[in-house]
Amino acid sequence: MIIGIDDTDSRSDGGCTTYIAAVLVEKLQKYGDLADYPLLIRLNPNIRYKTRGNGAVSLNIEIDGASEADEVKEVVLDEVRSQSKLSDENTNPGVVFLDDTPSDMRSDLESFSRRAMQDILWIQDAKDLINIYGIDSCGFKNGRGLIGALAAAAVASNGIPDHTFELITYRMPAQIGTPREVDAGSVMEADMQTYPRTWDTVDIANKAVVCVPHGRDPVLFGIRGEVDGVIDATDHIRSEQVERAVLFKTNQGTDMHLMRSTIDQTRGGRSYILRGVVSSAPRTIHGGHVIFEITDPQSGSGIDCAAFEPTKNFRDIIRQLAVGDRVVVCGSMDDGTVHLEKIKIEHLTALYETRNPVCTCGRRMKSAGTGQGYRCKRCRTASLVPDRVPIKRILDCGWYEVPPSARRHIAKPLVRCAGGSHPVHPGR
Repeated sequence: MIIGIDDTDSRSDGGCTTYIAAVLVEKLQKYGDLADYPLLIRLNPNIRYKTRGNGAVSLNIEIDGASEADEVKEVVLDEVRSQSKLSDENTNPGVVFLDDTPSDMRSDLESFSRRAMQDILWIQDAKDLINIYGIDSCGFKNGRGLIGALAAAAVASNGIPDHTFELITYRMPAQIGTPREVDAGSVMEADMQTYPRTWDTVDIANKAVVCVPHGRDPVLFGIRGEVDGVIDATDHIRSEQVERAVLFKTNQGTDMHLMRSTIDQTRGGRSYILRGVVSSAPRTIHGGHVIFEITDPQSGSGIDCAAFEPTKNFRDIIRQLAVGDRVVVCGSMDDGTVHLEKIKIEHLTALYETRNPVCTCGRRMKSAGTGQGYRCKRCRTASLVPDRVPIKRILDCGWYEVPPSARRHIAKPLVRCAGGSHPVHPGR
C-alpha cells in the first residue's frame, strides 16, 4: 500500500507534514515493513498556497490482508486528523491510498506528478484522476491537499529518476515554539567534514546556518545530501534533545521543477530554462535588486531577469554581465520576470574602451576640438580615429548559483552538476 499525504501544516500555527510521516513510520511498524525510504516530494515552488517548501510525503508499506489494510488506513487518517492545523483556513489536508497500479494508471499518475512539480493544478484535476481509477482517498475541508498527496503517491509508485536524501530531526513536543538550541560551531564542523556529500547546511559567504528552521514547526534541523553524508553530518551536530529522526528520500536538489522553453512561450507560475543574449546592462534598483534583460535572437522576444536582494553575493556576478553576453538562465516566472536561481554564461562579448590615439612619437594625442579628431602637440600629427583598447573581464564562463540561504529546496546545487561541458562555480 502506498500512502500519500499533503497540506497538514500552517504558516502561522506550525505543524509539519513530514512529522506526520515520521510518526507513522513508527506506528505502522506492526502492520508491515516499509518497501523503501519515506518520500519527501517537493512540488511546484511557485504555488501561492504553499507553506514553506511545498512538500508532500508518501510511504510504501508491505502489508498482508484486507483487514490490516483497513486498520492502516484508520491509523493514517486518525494521525492526519489529530495533527493537522484544521483551524487555519488555508490548511486543507489530503490523503490517498494506492493498492494496485496497472500500467495505464501508472502512466497517468506519472504525468500528474510531473505536472504537480512544474505546472499549476486544480483540486478537480486530482479528484478527476481519483474518480477515474477509484483511488481510495480522503480530503479534509476543500481537499486541496489531494493534489500533493496524489503526486507524492504517484512518485512512490513510479520511482524517482533522480533523488537525494534529507535526514530530519524533530524536537521534543515541550520545546516546540521556543528558540532552537543547535550549536552553530558543530554545524559548521559537520559541513566541513561532509561537503560535498552534503550541501545547504551552511552559507559560508553570508555567515548563516541554513539547516535550522525558524518557525513553530517541530523540525529541529535537516541535513541534505547523499545518504552517507547526511548520516555522518548529523553525528557531528550538538543540539537540544531530539525526539525522533527520519531519513527521507527526496527530489530535493534535482531541478525537477524546471522546463526547457523559449522566451515567447513562458507563463507565470512556472519555472524555466531559457537561452538568450543579454540585451540591457544590469541595473540595481530600489531594495538592492539587480535587473537585466535577455533576448531570444531567433524570435526577438525579450524578458527581464532579476537577482533579488536575498541572493546576496550572487548579484555581484550578475552586475558584471554586459550587453552581448550569451547566457542560459534558470528560474521561476512571476509578473513577466525570471527570478534567477542559476545562470550559465556561455560566451562573454568583447568589451572595449576608447582612448585618445598614440602618436608615432609615443605621446598620447589631445583632442583637437569637437568633431576635429586628435592632434599631437609636439609633432602636430593628426588622427580622426581613437584607439579601441580591450577591457579585461574578470568574469569567467560557466555556471553560477544563488547562495544556500536563498536556494529553493527543489533547485539543484551546482555541487551536483560537476563534469559538464562548462565549469561550475558553486555558491558557498
